[in-house]
Amino acid sequence: MGEEVKSRAVELDIRGTKRLFDVDDPVLPSWIDDEALTSGNYPYKKKLKEEEYLDELKALQIELIKVQFWLQATGKRVMALFEGRDAAGKGGSIAATSAHMNPRLARVVALTKPTDREAGQWYFQRYVAQFPTSGEFVLFDRSWYNRAGVEPIMGFCTPKQYEQFLKQAPQMEKLIVQDGIYFFKFYLDIGREMQLKRFHDRCHDPRAVWKLSSMDIAALPRWKDYSEKRDRMLKDTHTDYAPWTVMRANDKRRARLNLIRHILLTLDYDGKDEKAIGEIDDKILSLGSAGFK
Repeated sequence: MGEEVKSRAVELDIRGTKRLFDVDDPVLPSWIDDEALTSGNYPYKKKLKEEEYLDELKALQIELIKVQFWLQATGKRVMALFEGRDAAGKGGSIAATSAHMNPRLARVVALTKPTDREAGQWYFQRYVAQFPTSGEFVLFDRSWYNRAGVEPIMGFCTPKQYEQFLKQAPQMEKLIVQDGIYFFKFYLDIGREMQLKRFHDRCHDPRAVWKLSSMDIAALPRWKDYSEKRDRMLKDTHTDYAPWTVMRANDKRRARLNLIRHILLTLDYDGKDEKAIGEIDDKILSLGSAGFK
């Protein structure tokens, strides 16, 4: 007899209504498809047109090349953290930012589960080892902020470790900024129906199925827990010197453009073309918890 396939169907409470979501069902339920883009009070009813997106992205990527030349010439360092909901688009945002940069000077860090040795170290230690050197731009695909969300929710750290982290993170980040590193913290947020749609898309795309983990499925009923941990994280670790930049990312195109614009407008690099960069859409980008009020 063949091995029994375990069902991944989950009952969810969607704003007071019980819904059954089966990620393995090839048909996406209409209650998800109809609401995905506007879920979470997203301000736009249509995605940005691809042609407009690609034109604007090209202009921004040209500016990022200027940033790299500036970093090389001055020895300055840039570091950006990408956090957010599962399937919020962190990897795509990192790819759009680094796509045309010199890979010797623009490095993506996506650390795996800590080894036994790393688990016995100071929590921040393995991340510090990845910090940028002179002239380097480092992008973290998730970071030490695992301890502000997934770890306490999934029982991978103790309550004491969680509370200690929230006290230590701002202290450590002050040292980063004081050492002259340009430091960005991005949190990408999406609506619940959009997250379900993206999980479903991943499950049924052979090129993306590797992105859907058992941890993602286990997290589905814990939406409220993740929201509460997000709010606590923003409250305790959003500072003047290391602020959180929150992106509303139901439309990946708008999120990527505004994220890159924020980086470019913050840096005072040689040859900066503010007209080419354009203006931030404050419906998409906000600082700290302002976007959730």
